Amino acid sequence: MRLFIGLLVAAVVATAAPSRDRPVVQTDTKFEQLAALVTQKMTEYGVPGVALGVVKDGRETLRGFGVTNLDNPQPITPDTVFALASISKTVTTTAIMRLVEQGKIDLAAPVRRYLPDFRVQDEAATRDVAIWHLLTHTPGWEGQLTTEDRGTDTLAHFVETMKDLPQLAAPGEVWSYNNAGFTVAGRVIEAVTGQSIHDALRSLVFQPLGLTRAFTRLEDVASFPFSVAHRGAAGRGSVIRPLMKSSSITAGGVSMSLGDLLKYAEFHMGDGTANGTRVLSPASLALMQTPRVRKNATDEDMGLGWHLRRVGGVLTAAHGGTLGHCLLVELVPERHLAIAILTNHSSGWQLIQDVERAALKMLEGLALESAQAIGHRGVNETMPDAPLLATQPDSSPYVGVYRRPPSGSNTVRVQNGQLQLDGSPIAFYGPDRAIVIGGNQRGNPVEFIRDAKGDVAWVRVVGRIAKR
Repeated sequence: MRLFIGLLVAAVVATAAPSRDRPVVQTDTKFEQLAALVTQKMTEYGVPGVALGVVKDGRETLRGFGVTNLDNPQPITPDTVFALASISKTVTTTAIMRLVEQGKIDLAAPVRRYLPDFRVQDEAATRDVAIWHLLTHTPGWEGQLTTEDRGTDTLAHFVETMKDLPQLAAPGEVWSYNNAGFTVAGRVIEAVTGQSIHDALRSLVFQPLGLTRAFTRLEDVASFPFSVAHRGAAGRGSVIRPLMKSSSITAGGVSMSLGDLLKYAEFHMGDGTANGTRVLSPASLALMQTPRVRKNATDEDMGLGWHLRRVGGVLTAAHGGTLGHCLLVELVPERHLAIAILTNHSSGWQLIQDVERAALKMLEGLALESAQAIGHRGVNETMPDAPLLATQPDSSPYVGVYRRPPSGSNTVRVQNGQLQLDGSPIAFYGPDRAIVIGGNQRGNPVEFIRDAKGDVAWVRVVGRIAKR
């Protein structure tokens, strides 16, 4: 059986079918080099299926690799639907920007203008948290919160449960990846449109952009060829059951095909029209890709929905997703380039990291610096080659317990002369910037963030803060 699957994977790499309604152009040598790298990394990391797309100056190249499901192996094609996980947050922001242009939402307005019953534990945060805080991961509360699926009442129920949620920082003070903020944003969309979030995203985004394989309901996804998530080492992979999904549609519940995702990416690099109709103004698209918040202790910024960084001095706008599947869509607007890499394995982030960096280098000559501090973009990213400081700083300002209620805590301590974070050794490569230097988390970035008095007040691990 394993030999059969291996032969099928190799065949699909060469013969993946094109999208029915989108011509696939002749590929060039550079794309073929990327395709070869994808197949190599699939074997290395045990990833059963990948969809890769590149659009450059309006010219698209799309290809599927491998299979949708190890237990029922069907070929990945550009039409195969993938759960986009946190890439959904850009769709949410796109919908809100349409409502801003319609005069129904003000980005600077407090959330309570649209949700009068909204509240968290801190009265000042309840009063001050604004729509733009939700879209930039800066509302200041713990973000890794889940909610049960209650049908059309899901988002409303989630907002009701937030009344006892404490603040980790004041709104706008510290960047921290925040699913909960985007869940609240979804409820705002429902409130101002009078529609369920499913209907609102369809009418505000999918239909105007002509996306025919973009869904928020699993019953719609299941009626098309779709990919399932996998786990396990190379040669021992297995399907993750039950089917993984996010109850917060606006934080992680959108699904799309590669073809539709590239069409969506092209829209965000365009003039705001789709199919000859104005959907957003160029100013709104530009605002989404304009730095709004610096991600403290990193070299990256946050726009509205998009994570922004400069690679070789050139701005990129990207978002990843992790929910069994690991995925990335990246825009390089000034080079008229977009890249999409979709995988169906929990270790797919490793493939994405390798292929993304190779694509930027190969296609545009862009490369991250070895000590460029990276910010979490919805998919894991490591810094295994960051040069460590020859003289490490005094550990005492960093030692302590950092809490992120209700999700838990992080402990920084010194053991046998080595600074550790939750038992993993860490070392600094810059001021307040560290990486894990051993174990399974090797290369993961760790940022220590100071308050207005200059004291270390927070630690950020995989994009999430905990307060000392």
